[in-house]
Amino acid sequence: MSFTSTPSRISRLNRSTLAVPGSKPRFIEKAPTSTADVIFFDLEDSVPPDQKEQARKDVIAALNDLDFGDKSISVRINGLDTHYMYRDVVDLVEQAGHKLDLILIPKVGTAADIYAVDMLLTQIEKAKGIRKSIGIEMLIETPLGIQNIYEIAGASPRNESMLFGSADYAASTCAQITLIGGPNPDYHILTNESEAGGREAHWGDMWHFTTATLVAAARANGLRPIDGPFADIKDPDGWMASAKRAKVLGCEGKMVIHPSQVEMANELFKPSEAEIKHAERILEAMAIAEKDGAGAVTLDGKMIDIASIRQAETTVKKAEQAAAKDQS
Repeated sequence: MSFTSTPSRISRLNRSTLAVPGSKPRFIEKAPTSTADVIFFDLEDSVPPDQKEQARKDVIAALNDLDFGDKSISVRINGLDTHYMYRDVVDLVEQAGHKLDLILIPKVGTAADIYAVDMLLTQIEKAKGIRKSIGIEMLIETPLGIQNIYEIAGASPRNESMLFGSADYAASTCAQITLIGGPNPDYHILTNESEAGGREAHWGDMWHFTTATLVAAARANGLRPIDGPFADIKDPDGWMASAKRAKVLGCEGKMVIHPSQVEMANELFKPSEAEIKHAERILEAMAIAEKDGAGAVTLDGKMIDIASIRQAETTVKKAEQAAAKDQS
């Protein structure tokens, strides 16, 4: 193991992150009834320029007036390259900072972007006597963000999670997509010709590199890697295939754009019974080894390394968090 350890962050259940447009009051009013782990109110892409100020006011009112129970609440501010961003941060935190858990920064390109928001948050929290430190979520959705992703991930102790935005990433790279978060039939390989003369086409995952890179950067810095949305709300099978690929790579949850996707995410991204039992056995073996003064931990004849132990601890904790929330 490296002498440098991964930093510890706030442990937050993050299986589903539901996007709620800040310009849609009826959607805002329904948000408290959602079973999503995280709600993020959007002031950016889903809000037209002439509605930005009113949307900000409506979101602030919702934060102050509505009861969101045990859900974590985030707000996606406008980009740092707009004149809306500073007022988003100032008004939100000054007027509703005590109700806000996270700030979601879109199109993060450099570590300096995080520093700028961190500076504003720190000053406002001190000025307003807000004792709870507001966390930062980062949307990686540009080539610049991918280029600087490791510096971005470690830019602030406020950082909690990284999310991938495939739509804007595709637009900025000129990638060809047929569906936000979905596959493209042209991204495939052909098998060699068979004896019968036929060839088969196997589709590939065009988001594999970016998702795997995001997971590595996030995990190296103790952050939660969260997969981006799948836009076809009428295709649950397609959504599930997308989400399973992200989970296999190490993502902890998925951004969802419709209430129908929330329960699928909550169920998929919680530890299974088999995973929980295996994790508990690892921790039990570790406890026995410590009691006996053994220098190594084994289970079923196999050595258990420190990474497996940490993963087991994380699995058990996530299972406890999910069970507590699902029963509330």
